Amino acid sequence: MSVLDELLELERAGWRSLCESTGDGFYGRLMTDDGLMVLVDGSVLDRAAVVASLGHAPPWASFEIREPRVVAVGAESAALVYTGVARREGMELVARMSSAYVRVDGEWRLALYQQTLAGPVEG
Repeated sequence: MSVLDELLELERAGWRSLCESTGDGFYGRLMTDDGLMVLVDGSVLDRAAVVASLGHAPPWASFEIREPRVVAVGAESAALVYTGVARREGMELVARMSSAYVRVDGEWRLALYQQTLAGPVEG
């Protein structure tokens, strides 16, 4: 399996967890101890804040990953870059997203996730 396929599989699993309201547990396991998420509203959340916020976040109804690309960052790290489209009741988010992963003990772990708004948030 290519690095692109591996990272897409993880990214899709993450989005599915957000649709199933299990994102707190999923990202609690996936993120590195010092991992960060930078969201479209400008907030920067560490792993503990991500877990806490996802514990009560409304679920997404659907998501799409468009035009995924992988950028090799080093021997044991890579970034997945794509356009994400996510919808939930009364809202649609279209953003450029990047997820930087590192291998820790042979497993991909999320070190940094970042969103940049690609259009107006509808809803």
